Amino acid sequence: MDLGLTGRAILVTGGAKGIGAAIVRALAAEGARPIVLDRDAIALRVMCESIPDVIAIECDLRDPTACRDAVADAVSRAGGLDAVVNNAGVNDSVGLEQGSPDRFRESLRANLFHCYDIVHAALPSLKASGADGSEGDAWKAAIVNIASKTAVTGQGNTSGYSAAKGAILALTREWAVELLPYAIRVNAIVPAEVMTPLYRAWLDASADPEARLAQILERIPLGRRMTQPEEIASMACFLLSPRAGHVTGQHLFVDGGYVHLDRALR
Repeated sequence: MDLGLTGRAILVTGGAKGIGAAIVRALAAEGARPIVLDRDAIALRVMCESIPDVIAIECDLRDPTACRDAVADAVSRAGGLDAVVNNAGVNDSVGLEQGSPDRFRESLRANLFHCYDIVHAALPSLKASGADGSEGDAWKAAIVNIASKTAVTGQGNTSGYSAAKGAILALTREWAVELLPYAIRVNAIVPAEVMTPLYRAWLDASADPEARLAQILERIPLGRRMTQPEEIASMACFLLSPRAGHVTGQHLFVDGGYVHLDRALR
């Protein structure tokens, strides 16, 4: 299926590794022009070597000025922006008992604030890209936010990350309403257990990685397996495409039934 993404300039935060990198690869395969924002210079260089046409911008998303400057750079180099994927974030285990007010605020800065900063800076370009919503006109501009099941289920010892991802789900609906006049669609993807390099490193740090993995897999109803980053990427590409031209304000769960199916199945 041709998703109609050829030539579209799409900015992906945290796009050098994990889910973000899978999204970038999928976009490139669809003929889009990915723009990757990441603070990992080495990972950015590796990505540029594997995807020659990608635009890579080193950026510390915790810095609002850096976010603004990175978007300006992206617009200049790509000639505009058609879409944004807010993917960057890390489950940093800042809890209530084991955290502190300062660490909680820092977690929000690392996981939430840049989503607003990036979209705010990109909005003029997204408005210019958006269609007027008239019949037969593809809605070109889109925002996809990557949330987390922790925003819905809770997890324990992750107040900062969960609060940030819950806010991202709320902003998805809020922005979908606010940006209707500009035909900018806004949706969120909600993963649960995704096998990324960071997740693998977390598993390997446990006393018995394979036993821990087996315990997790038993909680995933569909196939008793982890979600793959490429499956998140496929959903992102669809939501960014004109094929999803009448989809906005939605929270799409790509989790093998983890969140919503009956616990008795596990």
